[in-house]
Amino acid sequence: MEQRSLGRTGVSVSEICLGTMMFGNQADEAESRKMVDRALESGVNFIDTANVYNGGESERVLGRALADGGRRKDVVLATKAFFPQGADPNARGLSRRHLIEACDDSLARLRTDWIDLYQLHRSMAHVPIDESLRALDDLVRAGKVRYLGASMFPGWQMVESLWCSKELGLNRFVSEQPAYSLLDRTIEREVLPAARSFGLAVLPWGPLAGGLLTGKYKRDDLDVAGRWQGGKAGSREATPACFDVIEGVEALAAERGCTPSQLALAWCGAQPGVTAPIIGPRTLAQLEDNLGATDVSLGEDDFAWLDALAPPCGATMPYYDGAIALDLRPHLHRW
Repeated sequence: MEQRSLGRTGVSVSEICLGTMMFGNQADEAESRKMVDRALESGVNFIDTANVYNGGESERVLGRALADGGRRKDVVLATKAFFPQGADPNARGLSRRHLIEACDDSLARLRTDWIDLYQLHRSMAHVPIDESLRALDDLVRAGKVRYLGASMFPGWQMVESLWCSKELGLNRFVSEQPAYSLLDRTIEREVLPAARSFGLAVLPWGPLAGGLLTGKYKRDDLDVAGRWQGGKAGSREATPACFDVIEGVEALAAERGCTPSQLALAWCGAQPGVTAPIIGPRTLAQLEDNLGATDVSLGEDDFAWLDALAPPCGATMPYYDGAIALDLRPHLHRW
């Protein structure tokens, strides 16, 4: 398992990050523990979760798994805060009040004294960034958090946060976690170039587009369109253009002797500026398949072929834009 630097920090993280959104729900505790064991055994030392995943159960399950055998110290542990934590209108968002309380709650659920990477799960244009950064800086100075990151921040908000940190002498973001896959390469327009310019680690989520790039959904599957439309994240319809890409990935994977998911992950992890794609397996079998991506080597002809299939900066599914649409309309206050 290749190790890469987490932005400018000098901290080494595995080239694949284990995402735990399924823990405590689709993956029960026994299966989740098996996945943690296998991931650590394979050389994965980077695990990502969030306080909102399954009502905090993901953090609880992960905390218990890492506490066994004293393995916490061997893991670069990341979590996130932003989304509602109950009916209280102040138990959400990016205010000092909420971030400090959310951090303490995550520490308790994770059974740890510190969080390696504490991330803002979304941006919030109507909350001044200095409000959030001052709170995060205090968490670092208190020893509760070691590094700070963001998720789904548009390029301008990433740069604004770095400017604010410099002006006020605060700890800065070291990473950005955007949606990124062969079905949506939107971040190549501004987010990836900005991250590379300022030395931020890029930790893509959704590298398999929620399972579409595994090949398990077929063009004639009448349930696919309904599976990917609607909800707060906006419309994500599996269009015929999506299946042009998916079927192309399947064909190339067959030539290379790997699965479509392994090829899609290998492509994502090899993109300039990407540190570690975040996988989200539901079962141990899915994890085993995803880990196999580290053995897939793509050549320049492969990258050129995939660029022709899924052009740079383009999207056949609005995965990224759909996920930030809510945050760019803060005056609606829809949670």
